[in-house]
Amino acid sequence: MKAVVHADHQGFGGLSYREIEELPPKEGEVRIKLKTVGLNHRDFFVLDRHKPTDPPLIIGSDGAGIIDAVGEGVLNFQVGDEVIINPALGWNENSDAPPKGFEVLGHPFHGTFAEKVVIPACNVASKPAYLTWEEAGVLSLAALTAYRVLFTRGRIHKDMKVLIPGIGSGVATFLLQFAKAVGASVYVTSRSKDKCEKAIKLGADKAIDSNGDWEQALGGEKMDLVIECVGAATFNKSLDQLRPGGTIVTFGASAGDDIEINIRKFFYGQFNLLGSTLGSAEEYNEMLEFIQVHQIKPVLDQMYSLCEFGKAFDRLERAAQLGKIGLYI
Repeated sequence: MKAVVHADHQGFGGLSYREIEELPPKEGEVRIKLKTVGLNHRDFFVLDRHKPTDPPLIIGSDGAGIIDAVGEGVLNFQVGDEVIINPALGWNENSDAPPKGFEVLGHPFHGTFAEKVVIPACNVASKPAYLTWEEAGVLSLAALTAYRVLFTRGRIHKDMKVLIPGIGSGVATFLLQFAKAVGASVYVTSRSKDKCEKAIKLGADKAIDSNGDWEQALGGEKMDLVIECVGAATFNKSLDQLRPGGTIVTFGASAGDDIEINIRKFFYGQFNLLGSTLGSAEEYNEMLEFIQVHQIKPVLDQMYSLCEFGKAFDRLERAAQLGKIGLYI
């Protein structure tokens, strides 16, 4: 089968679109003939984590398609079922942190950037009927991350004021839609005027320039909850916007992970700092129910053919996107 494979060289230079062996499902597994897959920042990080001395690896965490083979012992799915993939492997029940053995599809195990993928049946869910294949294929990793960040860690409710710095990413656009669905007031930042305007159309109460004076742009309003995924470039500006006793939840560091904070200011402010990453199968099922109740869809930026993976990576690296970038198989 055709796939995007990382081998022999570290970084982007190790990627190629080529033939690789198609595998049958083992006991408890299903094989999915993929229709669409989604690109994530994680796919960039994998290119450095996967070493030239490691066996060739199919990258990719997100995808949707049709089951074409079922392993022994699988009773809840059959050939022909339309499904989406939960990329969180080995994390079944909600817990304070992922259990030992937790991994994400696409490293160290083969991922979704291929014509077919074999995964545990417990990591498969029925495709929500209202989603297109394009929407279903880019959904899972970003939506699950956003759900745990807001509901499990941030404990969001309708009376909250929420700040989301850097509105361009797929997770950020889900954060905006989820927070608005529960009735919260949502404020976002971006260096792009176009992204700010699009965020307002998605429901943001205010969108401000990331490079400007946040305190002034927000009229002195303080936030109950800030969701940080940018990192060093915005973290202290985010902290300055918290009300006393407010909470920052962080799940990424795309702009650097070395941060200095004023610890005295932090403890006098009675602030809460929480980390988060992806989520459990329990949260994944809750997220699917939530998006169907509220008819929430991924914000689709652009779709490419799988063989055009280089163009997709380039767009993500330039931060040109608003929402999710996907690929047709």
